[in-house]
Amino acid sequence: MKLLTSAPRGTQDILPKDSYKWRFVENLLLDQASKFQFKEIRTPVFEHTELFLRSVGQDTDVVQKEMYTFLDKGNRSITLRPEGTAGAIRAMLEHNLCNENLPVRLSYIDSCYRYEKPQSGRWREFSQFGCEMIGSSDPLADAEVISLCDSIFKRLSLNETYIEINSVGCPKCRGKYYESLKEYFEKNKDSLCNTCLSRLERNPMRILDCKKSDCLKIAENAPSILDFLCSECKEHFEEVKKYLDVAEIKYNVNPKIVRGLDYYTKTVFEVISMHEGSKGLVCGGGGRYDNLVEELGGPPTPALGFGLGIGRILLAMGDLLNFIPQYKACDVYFATLGEEAKTLAFQLANILRDSSFVVECDTLNRKLKPQMKYADKIAAKFAIVLGEEEINSKKAKIKNMADSSEKPISLDNDFLKEFFEIYTDFEKNKLLGN
Repeated sequence: MKLLTSAPRGTQDILPKDSYKWRFVENLLLDQASKFQFKEIRTPVFEHTELFLRSVGQDTDVVQKEMYTFLDKGNRSITLRPEGTAGAIRAMLEHNLCNENLPVRLSYIDSCYRYEKPQSGRWREFSQFGCEMIGSSDPLADAEVISLCDSIFKRLSLNETYIEINSVGCPKCRGKYYESLKEYFEKNKDSLCNTCLSRLERNPMRILDCKKSDCLKIAENAPSILDFLCSECKEHFEEVKKYLDVAEIKYNVNPKIVRGLDYYTKTVFEVISMHEGSKGLVCGGGGRYDNLVEELGGPPTPALGFGLGIGRILLAMGDLLNFIPQYKACDVYFATLGEEAKTLAFQLANILRDSSFVVECDTLNRKLKPQMKYADKIAAKFAIVLGEEEINSKKAKIKNMADSSEKPISLDNDFLKEFFEIYTDFEKNKLLGN
C-alpha cells in the first residue's frame, strides 16, 4: 500500500534511536545556561508578521526569501518564527519583565522555520537554543554571554571549535563605513552576484556575508569596520577582549563577521567547528543588539544574546554521541497466558512502575515462546511468566535474562519487597562483575 504522504522537504523525523540524544543535549544546554542564571522562557511558534519585519529587517534574506508567512482566518498576517530573539524580547516587554531585577536573563529551545535550500546541518524546520541578556551595556555582559557559549562546547567535549569575534559598531560609525564599503564595491560590481548587487544600494555590509567564491574574493580586500569604530565602540570592544583574556577564552578577531540580521550592534561572534563531519558554523548568531528593544516598542534598553542550532551541535559531536546515556532498559517483562494472568500482570506492573521501574506487559496475546523472544529483544533484565498455575499458587519464578537463572517470587503483598531484594542483588553482582 502506497503511503499517503511523506515528511515535507527540509523537515526530519527524530526517531527513538536518536531522540534520547537530542533530549540529552537539550537538557545539558538549559542546565548550563541556568549556571549563568539564565531562566527558560517559552513563546508561541508563530507571531504577528510585523514583529519580524521590525526586528530582523526588511532587507534581510530571512524576511525577503525565507519566512513562512500566511493570512489566518481573521485576515491577519502571521509568520512562523524564523529565529528566537524577537519573540523573547516581545514577551519580555509584554509581561514587563524589565520591571523586575536587571539584567533579565532568558534561555529557550524553540522550533524555528526558514524556507531555504535543505543541506547537511540545515533544515527548513530546525531546533534552536538561545540565550538573551537584557538590560546591561557593560562589556562584561558581552564576555559573560561569550563565556556561556564557550562553556557549552567545552561541556559537550567539542574541543575542535574556536570563537571568532568582531565589532560592527553603532549607527554612528557604520554610516562612514557604509560609504567606504559602497565606494569599494562599486569599483568591483561587475564581478558581484545579483544578490550582492542589490545589497550594494541597501546595505553594502551584507556583501561581506556572501558565500559565493567571486564575492568572497572581492571582499577579502574590503575596508575593515574596525578602522571606522567610534571611540565608544572601540573602547567597548577592547574591554570585551580584556575580559575574555582574563578568562583564558581563546578567540580570533575576524573583521568580516557582520551577522545576517539587522539588529546587531557592537560585539558579534561566531563559533566555528573544525570537526571533519561538520566543518563550519555551529553558533552562527551571537552578539549585541542595543536598539532592538526600543525598535519593538520598549524603552531604550541594551541587550545581547546568541543562538545555536541543536542539529548542528549533534552533527559536530559525531562519535561523542555514542557516550550519551540511552533510554533505561526494561527492568521486568511480564509474559502472560490467559485473561486472568494479563489482569494480574497489569496490576503488578503498575506497582513496580510506581516504584520507578521500567515494566512492559504483553498486549498482543502471543504464545509464550514469542513473548520470551520479545523480552530478550528489548533487553529486559528480568521476565516473569504468569499463567494459571502461578495465579493459583500465588508464586512465580523471576528469570534473569542474562544468565537464565530463576528465583521464586511471591505474587501477594510481599511481591514488591521480594522484587527489591532480587533487583538489588542483581545490580550489586553487576557492579562486582559477577
